[in-house]
Amino acid sequence: MTKAARARKIIVYILYVLILSCFQVSFPDILSFHGQIADLMFVFAVVSSYMFGFRDGYIVCIFLGIIRDYFSGPSIIGLDGNVTSTIGIGMLVIFLAGFWGSIFLTKRLNRSVLIVIGAVESATLIYKVMGYVLIKLGTSILYGKTYSLGFGDFLLNSVLPQLLLNLVVAVIIYFMLIFIGPYRRGSNPNLINEKGNDDTQWLTS
Repeated sequence: MTKAARARKIIVYILYVLILSCFQVSFPDILSFHGQIADLMFVFAVVSSYMFGFRDGYIVCIFLGIIRDYFSGPSIIGLDGNVTSTIGIGMLVIFLAGFWGSIFLTKRLNRSVLIVIGAVESATLIYKVMGYVLIKLGTSILYGKTYSLGFGDFLLNSVLPQLLLNLVVAVIIYFMLIFIGPYRRGSNPNLINEKGNDDTQWLTS
């Protein structure tokens, strides 16, 4: 990779991270539906890791995670009733999202928008269900109460709207990465070089 191509990659990644993060934090209502907000950071972590490999993905995830923790880190209510901000959970979520996306990066699956949708939707479903289970268990164990949101209502009012929103965003981000970059022609040349000529077919869009 030439110095110009490397500089372009870095600049484009920085712009993606800043623009998507700022847009999600500043204008959440634009991409909202049924009380849920499209998770641009989460989706970008999954898609970029799938498209260009986890080596690119984990660097992106670090910066996305820091921004996520700073601006929208989850808060918990302690046993004393005080609200405490958590640090590191946002980065962990984004990092795991990137790792999940990279799992789909295999020569047996040609890179396509359908695989992107599958990776994002499955990651979103796992994230939402695990969050629901943890909140339900935490409410029961720590406070001795029953979490008021039933599983049926959770699926209808939380999971399904989030899946729809993240699907739309995933398609948009996919085509942005293909046509805008960070790599020209939408392919990471480092992955092509690592795989060799016999295994590059799956890297084409």
